[in-house]
Amino acid sequence: MSEIDLLHPGHLFMIGLPQPELDDSTLQLIREKSVHNFIIFRRNVVDREQMAKLCASLVKACLAQGLPRPIISIDQEGGQVARLPLPFTQFPEPRTLAEEGDPEAVLAEYAAVCARELLEVGVNMNLAPVLDICAAGQGLFMERRCLGDDPQRVAELGRVVITGLQNAGVAACAKHFPGLGAAVLDPHLDLPVVDLDVEHFEKVAMAPFRMAAEIGVAAFMTSHAVYSDFAPNIPGTLSYKVVGDLVRRQCRYEGLIITDDLEMGAIEKFMSFPQAALQALLAGADILLVCHDHDKVRAALAALETALRDGVFDASRIEDSLARQAKAL
Repeated sequence: MSEIDLLHPGHLFMIGLPQPELDDSTLQLIREKSVHNFIIFRRNVVDREQMAKLCASLVKACLAQGLPRPIISIDQEGGQVARLPLPFTQFPEPRTLAEEGDPEAVLAEYAAVCARELLEVGVNMNLAPVLDICAAGQGLFMERRCLGDDPQRVAELGRVVITGLQNAGVAACAKHFPGLGAAVLDPHLDLPVVDLDVEHFEKVAMAPFRMAAEIGVAAFMTSHAVYSDFAPNIPGTLSYKVVGDLVRRQCRYEGLIITDDLEMGAIEKFMSFPQAALQALLAGADILLVCHDHDKVRAALAALETALRDGVFDASRIEDSLARQAKAL
C-alpha cells in the first residue's frame, strides 16, 4: 500500500450514521475509504444498551481495518441541543445553567454527569461548550445555547465545563470560533453576516476561545458566518484568515479544528459541496463534519483524492490531522 493510500482523505471526515445500527453504507466508508470518526444524533439512539452496542461496533469495525480508535462525538449541550432521550439525564439550556445562583457548581455537575453517561455508552467527545458571546433579549438565535454576554464570565464558566469533561475522560470542543453570538441568521438555513469590527473579536468574542486554547481544550469548531471586517465574502470555516490565522496564530491553538456541519445552508448556498470540503482543508481544518448524506461524503472524497494526486492538497496535512486526533482522545 502506498503512502498516499495510508494517508487517505477519509481520515479527515467525521460522519453521521443513518440509523441506530451500524449500516452497510457506514461500514463501506470505514472499509474502503478509511473513515473513522462519527457523530451521534437522536436518530441513532434507542436506549443505553443499543447505544453502547452501536459505539462498540464502530470501534470494532475501525480497529479491524487497522484504523485509529474512532472519535465518537455528540452534541450534548443541554436544552434544545441534546441528542440523548430519557433515561439519560435531561439538562436545561446552557444559559439557564449559567444564570443559576452558583453556576460553577451547576456546570461542574453537568460536566460530570454528562461525561459519565457518555462514557458508559462509548461516546468520547462532546461538541460543547458553546463559547459564543450573545446578548439577551435581542432575538438572536444563539441566546439560550451560550453561557452569557460577558466575555470574562463566559470564559470562566466555559473553563468549568471543559475541565470537567476532560478530567473525566471526554474530549470537549469549544464552538463556534471566532464567535456566532451576534449573528441574526441561523447558518443551518442561510449564510449569516457578522458586522462587528476586528477589535471587538480580538477583545471580546475571542477571549473565551483564548482561555480554551490555554487550558488545552481537545477541539475548536469553526463558524460558518461571514465576518465582514476581516474575512469578507467567505464563510469563516472556509477562510484561512479565520482558521489558519486567528485560530493558529492569534489564539496559539495547536489542537484539533473541526468544521461545523458542511451540509448547512450557509455552505451549500455558497459553493459546491466537494469544493467546500477542499476549501475548508486549505483554510486549515483538521476534520470535516458531514452529519447526514453519505453520497456527499463520497463526492467530497473523490474530489480530495484528485486534489491529493494533483498536489493541490498535501498528504502531510493528513498526518498532522491524525496526530491531533490521537492527542484529542
